[in-house]
Amino acid sequence: MNIHEKYIKRCIDIAKNGIGTTYPNPMVGSVIVINDVIIGEGWHKKAGEPHAEVNAINSVKDKSLLQHATMYVSLEPCSHFGKTPPCSNLIVDSGIKNVVIGTIDNNSLVSGKGVDYLRTNGCNVVVGVLENECYKLNKRFFTYHSKKRPYIILKWAETADGFIDKLRDSDSDKSPNWISNSYSQQLVHKMRAQEQAILVGTNTVLNDDPSLTTRLWKGSNPIRVVLDRTLKISKDYKVMDNKAKTIIFTEEVEKLTKENIFFERIDFSKNVLNQICEGLYKYEIQSVIIEGGAQVLQNFIKENLWDEAYVFIGNTNFEKGIKAPELDKIPSKKYTISDDILHLYKNQ
Repeated sequence: MNIHEKYIKRCIDIAKNGIGTTYPNPMVGSVIVINDVIIGEGWHKKAGEPHAEVNAINSVKDKSLLQHATMYVSLEPCSHFGKTPPCSNLIVDSGIKNVVIGTIDNNSLVSGKGVDYLRTNGCNVVVGVLENECYKLNKRFFTYHSKKRPYIILKWAETADGFIDKLRDSDSDKSPNWISNSYSQQLVHKMRAQEQAILVGTNTVLNDDPSLTTRLWKGSNPIRVVLDRTLKISKDYKVMDNKAKTIIFTEEVEKLTKENIFFERIDFSKNVLNQICEGLYKYEIQSVIIEGGAQVLQNFIKENLWDEAYVFIGNTNFEKGIKAPELDKIPSKKYTISDDILHLYKNQ
């Protein structure tokens, strides 16, 4: 590992402190180095707050050192005025002459403009250090801007004999049929805190009445996304409790947004998944967990509209019930979580 890779890796490591909190912005880390010694560093913490480069520069006590320093940053510095001033301007104004960048920002507002500004104003710029790693750090952000849709994560738990749920004895039975253990459940809540939204279908809400929050992990609740074609879900269900922003896709007459609930009208006779992705893109949602039910998950698989899949396999058997979705791929990784097995799939 050369010196540039060493410090871009540090940028990536500290950028991860912002996972789940920077949306719709990317996670970015920056370090400032003189003679192989870090004199300042920072990361982006929240949209609307200072960017990584600003925090790194502000952390340097003796600003006269900046003219002799090299700034490392995992993502191209911004060059436009948004909620904060452009970082490329600040870098130049601070006297920093050497800048090493992990990867170019594919947001059309930046996309090379930051590098051009730095070079035009006398900075020596190196681009493309640990580029793949920097891309993976912001896979959600890059997917959102390149594909005009969120990064899509499929998630479900299935029994050892391949069922996702039991058949209910009555409509009033909303007790969960747990398949995964408590450790897996906690991991799912950690995922919810890291991703921006979570999506379920009507039947999942009517059968299970889930809250879709992060009760078992510290972090913000994801935006709840519900498919409810004919508005069967009443205000008594947990997804309607205003504890988290909720978007409901429906074909009924458009309703006025009330408190924290937003209604989006789509045509269920056409390509529903594309309309959902377009709607989520409009709301600047960069990542979504598709959590059920089985048919909703299978539809995303059928349309090849997914990026990752997390499949928790418990050691219980239902013998009959609702079959788990079928995913014709080999898992890229397998993990043991107590007596559960987690299969991780990548759609690449």
